[in-house]
Amino acid sequence: MLHEPAAKVEKDASSDWKAKLGIKLFWLYCVIYMGFVGIAVFATETMKKPVLAGTNLAIIYGMALIVFAIILGLIYNHLCTKKEDEMNAKEEEAAS
Repeated sequence: MLHEPAAKVEKDASSDWKAKLGIKLFWLYCVIYMGFVGIAVFATETMKKPVLAGTNLAIIYGMALIVFAIILGLIYNHLCTKKEDEMNAKEEEAAS
């Protein structure tokens, strides 16, 4: 019985670009998250204040962080797919 990869793995020419993008998006998220932690530590009373429909800032900010992370993931996926397609097209042009 052979144990081989299910898909053919080739060199990813865009891996450096994707890594840099991932790091940039990570730091963007960290800055937004540090705002949450900063408010929680230094302005605890602010987190208790109702903001939207009686829900306090801590819940709203926390949910916004989750939604923001999902959006960043979608942006990352879209931009990486676009870059891979561009680089694959360039490689195909060069090969022909």
